[in-house]
Amino acid sequence: MSIFYVYILEVIANNGKASYYTGYSNNLYRRWTEHRKGTGAKFTRGKENVSLKYFEIYSDRKDAMKRELEIKSYSREKKIELINSIDTS
Repeated sequence: MSIFYVYILEVIANNGKASYYTGYSNNLYRRWTEHRKGTGAKFTRGKENVSLKYFEIYSDRKDAMKRELEIKSYSREKKIELINSIDTS
């Protein structure tokens, strides 16, 4: 059985402003590492501060892709709300 991840990265630009990038992958660690090294998506290239803030797990690629598109359509505030919904206690 395959596992797919939908994730949100916080990307801090050189001016200090945070942006949020949403993607999906079947290997979350590899993909996050690519983003941090500057070999991931164009959006994260050249950015030194890339951190994983949120992820969800899916067993179906279609469901993961659908969820990725849904999250990408969210406003900045709604993405932050989703990130903050994680129970870290």
